[in-house]
Amino acid sequence: MKTIAAQLQKIRQQISDAERRFERSPGSAQLLAVSKTKPIDAIRAAIAEGQHSFGENYLQEAVEKIETLHNPALDWHFIGAIQSNKTATIAANFNWVHTVDRLKIARRLSEQRPESLPPLNICLQVNTSGEQSKSGITFDELEDLAKEVVALPGVSLRGLMTIPAPEDDFERQRLPFRQLRLALERLNQQGHQLDTLSMGMSSDLEAAIAEGATYVRIGSAIFGARN
Repeated sequence: MKTIAAQLQKIRQQISDAERRFERSPGSAQLLAVSKTKPIDAIRAAIAEGQHSFGENYLQEAVEKIETLHNPALDWHFIGAIQSNKTATIAANFNWVHTVDRLKIARRLSEQRPESLPPLNICLQVNTSGEQSKSGITFDELEDLAKEVVALPGVSLRGLMTIPAPEDDFERQRLPFRQLRLALERLNQQGHQLDTLSMGMSSDLEAAIAEGATYVRIGSAIFGARN
């Protein structure tokens, strides 16, 4: 597992360099290690290197990992599509959900969050590229959904998330991230207290950090190609 240690060091350095380049505070962009499809031993290797936030897409696989590791120091983030029949399990096992794009789902997560746990941190997923194949609400829908979600007792609305269309050009990479940041700023001007921008992956993390990302979601660059 020496490779995971080396890759984590490389990604952390890349994040740190981007923070300096774009005059961000050190540590203001956190690494979310996307561990979907990866074995428990790979996650343990990352934990040994000080990584504590992990992102999972596939619910059954994720719950098995959470129960096996049984480590309250870890933060588990659900970053996959959410079906109504899976909300109870998500609400009971995760610290964060990044992919809320319907009031129905937010309500179910709120209602099904165990009272023994703090409110579930959630982000609203915005489709910044207008792709039919991508989940997420439009910017026009964002204000109304945020108003509804922030009133739910079992969840805490923390911010916004996006997965934009792939771009090679740096300035074009920045555009959807800038749009998301400005949308968050508008919501905060209306009285919200949002502090999270979940955006950026291996190919565009520098552009995301330039525009204010607080979580960058990195998988294969840490753990190797997806199984």
